[in-house]
Formats: sequence, C-alpha cells, structure tokens
Amino acid sequence: MTDVPPVPHPPKAPHAPRSFRLLPGAGDSPVILHVPHSSREIPAEVRSGIVLGDAALERELDHITDAHTAAIAGAAAGAAGITPWRFVNELSRLVIDPERFPDEREEMLASGMGAVYTRTTHKEALRPDRFEHGPLIERYFRPYAQAMTRAVADRLAATGRAVIIDVHSYPTAPLPYELHGGGPRPPVCLGTDAFHTPAGLLDAALDAFAPCGETGLDSPFAGTYVPLEFFGKRAEVTALMVEIRRDTYMTEPGGPAGPGLRHLASALGTLVDAVSR
Repeated sequence: MTDVPPVPHPPKAPHAPRSFRLLPGAGDSPVILHVPHSSREIPAEVRSGIVLGDAALERELDHITDAHTAAIAGAAAGAAGITPWRFVNELSRLVIDPERFPDEREEMLASGMGAVYTRTTHKEALRPDRFEHGPLIERYFRPYAQAMTRAVADRLAATGRAVIIDVHSYPTAPLPYELHGGGPRPPVCLGTDAFHTPAGLLDAALDAFAPCGETGLDSPFAGTYVPLEFFGKRAEVTALMVEIRRDTYMTEPGGPAGPGLRHLASALGTLVDAVSR
C-alpha cells in the first residue's frame, strides 16, 4: 500500500452523495482504472432540473449507464497481482459527464451531450431550453477533474508514469445519439490516442482480451481520457479506453450482470498486470 493520502472529496451540500471515490491500490502501481459512467445516482437538486418523468428517466438511465462497469473494475483489481488504483464516479453521467470537454471543443455538443447533457440518447429533451450549465460545472465537473488530475500526478510522483485505463460499456445496437454508430461493434472496442496510447499498451490489451472474442479499435467509440493538465504534453501518462459490448456480460438495456462479467474482469486484470511492471 502507499502512504499517499486519498484524494479528498469536494465540499458537499447536506445529504448530497459523494461525486467520486478514489480507491487506493499498491504504492508501486502506475495504473488507474477510471470508471466514469457506472452510476445511476442523481441528487435531488439535479433531478429537479430534468424534464423527464420518473418512468422515462429510468428508461434513459437504462440506456445511458455503463451498468456493472464498477463491478468489472473491482473484480479486475482483486484479480490483479499488483492492485491498481480505481477512480469511480459515484453519480450518473446525467449530472455531468466528466469525460467531455466543458466548452466548444466537445464534438458531442452537436447531440446535446456536452459536459452537461440537454438531450437524451433518443434526442429528446432532457433539460429545459437555455438551461444554465455553470452551476453543475462548478459543483461537480471541476472538482472531479481536479481530483483525477491529482490522482494521476500522485502516480507520476510515485512510479514515474501513470496508466489510465477507462472502463466503459456500449449497447449492442446503436442509439440515435451516437455520432459514429455505423461502424463495427465488436465484443471489445479499444479507444486509442495517437499521443497517449503507445504500441506496448495496445498490444498488451489485444493479448489480454483475445479470449473474449473479437477486439476492435476506435469503433464505435474512439479516443481516451487524460486530464487536460497532461493531455498532449506528458508522454509518461498513457491511456486506453476499454469499451465492452453489453450483451457479453449483462441483460440489456439495464438488467442484471451474467457470467460474462467475471470473464471480462479476468481479462482486464491480465491487462493491469501486463502494464504494471
């Protein structure tokens, strides 16, 4: 274990749930498993700004949530020989999406899905027209980004490098909001970045997930998550996005996990070990 203290949580309003959690790993592990979209939790003060009725909101959460990915990351961490760190978003991405740019650089703004979503997966209204994004950005987005930046900086200080592995899932059939949904949808998709995904990391992932079936690259989702302080600047921060097709481990759209979860978690644990040394 490490003597580095856990990242503090941001100040909370009364009864508001924590917005993220850092689960410490081994002191000599460079790996952070980042789980940004696994939660369905929406604080009451945020729910009041969403125009969907309760039943419609539950259906939207079924589609938009990367269900059970926190469990996959947790099982992978338990299986790994060197325990990775885990940074887990404890709120739904319908509160804020921590992996979007908070400004006009974000291409998903075209679908009403920037850092604060205004449209649903089926392009229906999620929030009122002219919704003010600023309070949600300040209350949830910026503290999350700052904490993830500190977590990466801690791994750099402790090990000289940081390996961010994003753990996501995606539906078998494309949803209307997807900008690039027409391409292949393999059991496992690896999102890459020209600067932050070196060949060794990609090769390790291809080997680790080979038992899970076909593994594709950058389709239907591409890219990686790296905090902006390091993005395009620090080659010691490497990153890979792991997108798992949901029918391989759960009942879609928002049902229970099945036996495939352990199989995929084992593959992820193999990847963690491969890049930890």
